Amino acid sequence: MLLHLSDLHFGTEREECIQAIQLFCQQKRPEAIIISGDLTQRARFKQFYDCRQFLDSLHIPYLVVPGNHDIPLYHVWNRFFSPFVRYQAFFGRLESTLETEHFYIVGMNSIRRRYHTRGHISLEQIHETDTKLKNAPTNKIKLVTFHQPFYTFPNEHGDRDCPVLAKIALERWGETGLFGLLHGHLHKVAVHDLNQIFQLGFNHPILDIHAGTATSDRLRFGFSNSFNVILDDGTIEHYWFDEKQKIFLRS
Repeated sequence: MLLHLSDLHFGTEREECIQAIQLFCQQKRPEAIIISGDLTQRARFKQFYDCRQFLDSLHIPYLVVPGNHDIPLYHVWNRFFSPFVRYQAFFGRLESTLETEHFYIVGMNSIRRRYHTRGHISLEQIHETDTKLKNAPTNKIKLVTFHQPFYTFPNEHGDRDCPVLAKIALERWGETGLFGLLHGHLHKVAVHDLNQIFQLGFNHPILDIHAGTATSDRLRFGFSNSFNVILDDGTIEHYWFDEKQKIFLRS
C-alpha cells in the first residue's frame, strides 16, 4: 500500500486531520508516503519545520516534491535568487526516487521561479526520468510524482496549470510500462486515463491521479480533506475526512 498525500499547506493545517493521518499510518502501515507538493502555505521556516516534524512522526519512508507554495511569493529577491533554500534545508534534494516492495516512484520538480502556478518540466527531466523508469524493476508499479497535473478539468481550469511538454513526456514514459502520475495542486480528487485523453496508442492505461488537500483548511469544490491510497494490485482508493468521527474513511 502506498499513501498519497498532497497540498498539506502547513500554516493552514487542521490538527484533527494531522492526528487522523497519524492514526491511519499506525493502523495500516503503508510501505511509503508520497507528498506531491505544497507542503507549506507561504514557504516560511516554521511551516517547513512543522511539516517535517509531522512527516517524521509517521515513522514511514516518504518522498516529497515541491509545490508552487513552497517557494516565496512576496519576498521577490528570495523568489528569484534562492527560491528553494528553505525547502532544501528541511527536505534536501528537489528530485529523488523511492523504491519499496511493490512500488518504484520517481519524484520531479515542476516548479519554476518565474511562474506562480503553471507546471514546467524540461526535456532533460523527461530524459532522466525515462532512464530511471527503464531501469526500474519490471515487477513493480512505476509512478512519477510532481505537483501540477498533466490533465485538468476543461470546464473549470483549461490547461493553464499543465506542463507544456506533457504529451512528449508520456510518449517516452509510456514505453516503460508507467502506471501513473501522482499530483495535487487543484485540491480536487480525480483519476484520468492519459493514454485515452492524449490518444497515445499504448495497450495499457496511464493514470493521472489527483489528490485533494490532506490537512489544510483551504478546501475547494465542496470537498472535505482527503488522500489517496494505491494498493499493491494497482487499485486506487480515496479516503475522506469524517467531521463527526474525526477519522479518514474510504469512499
